[in-house]
Amino acid sequence: MSFDVSPPVDCQICPRLAAYRAANRLAYPDFRNAPVESLGDAQARLAIVGLAPGLRGANRTGRPFTGDYAGDLLYATLLEFGFARGVYDRRPDDGLVLVDSAIVNAVRCVPPENKPTPAEIAACRPYLAGGLRALPRLTAIVALGRIAHDSALKALELRGSQFPFAHAARHSVARPRLALFDSYHCSRYNTNTGRLTVEMFRAVFAAARAHLDAAPD
Repeated sequence: MSFDVSPPVDCQICPRLAAYRAANRLAYPDFRNAPVESLGDAQARLAIVGLAPGLRGANRTGRPFTGDYAGDLLYATLLEFGFARGVYDRRPDDGLVLVDSAIVNAVRCVPPENKPTPAEIAACRPYLAGGLRALPRLTAIVALGRIAHDSALKALELRGSQFPFAHAARHSVARPRLALFDSYHCSRYNTNTGRLTVEMFRAVFAAARAHLDAAPD
């Protein structure tokens, strides 16, 4: 169950994404093929901002980062740093629960070739902004990739030029206690090419955990 407001199941705001969902319903009738809700703890202090559902990941299962390699790495890392409990088994009914964390994607519908257009990112930004506003204890954001970074800043009504994206960068944003941490996206492409290693990814969440442990409640 989502803690924030999500697009309608048959959202038509982005014609290209709506057409792609319709085509996927014919090709993959057992997939969810609908906007994917956010996931997590309504009192979370950590928000993970992703890009968009993967065709055979969240678009299939209906849960963010569930069913593809990006989810394997993300959820293993969340479990390691105490941001989740249970067992991740690539299924929305595997019993995994996020702890003090939430996942909010910049775009809620699967885009062709995993590449949403700037107009689609902008059209979905109110849902990202709503998801972040729905977390009253928000203290840290981990942005997975440049698009997530840029969209999170715009959702917070901040100028991107003041907070340039760089892997492992940390930015103090919006208010003194809120920190934005950047990571390359945990996609198979990035890990296969060596752009992102497991150790690099872990280090970002270790920094986020240290920030939360040091922050007053």
